[in-house]
Amino acid sequence: MKLIPNWKQAWKMFSVQAQILSSAILVTWNYIPTNLTSGINPIYVVVPVLVLGTIGRIVQQDSVEK
Repeated sequence: MKLIPNWKQAWKMFSVQAQILSSAILVTWNYIPTNLTSGINPIYVVVPVLVLGTIGRIVQQDSVEK
C-alpha cells in the first residue's frame, strides 16, 4: 500500500469530508431528539452524502495542492 503524494491535504478533499460527515451522522443519530428524526431512516441521509463523496473524489478540487 502506498499513500497518495498529497496525503497531508486529505482533510481538504470533499470525499474525506463526506466520509467524516456520514460517520458523524451515524454516531450521533441516537442523540438527536426523536421528534426531529421520526420517520427518517439514517440510511436516507448517509447514503447521499457518501455518493456525493464518491463523486467528489473524481472531480478536480483546486483547494487540494500537491
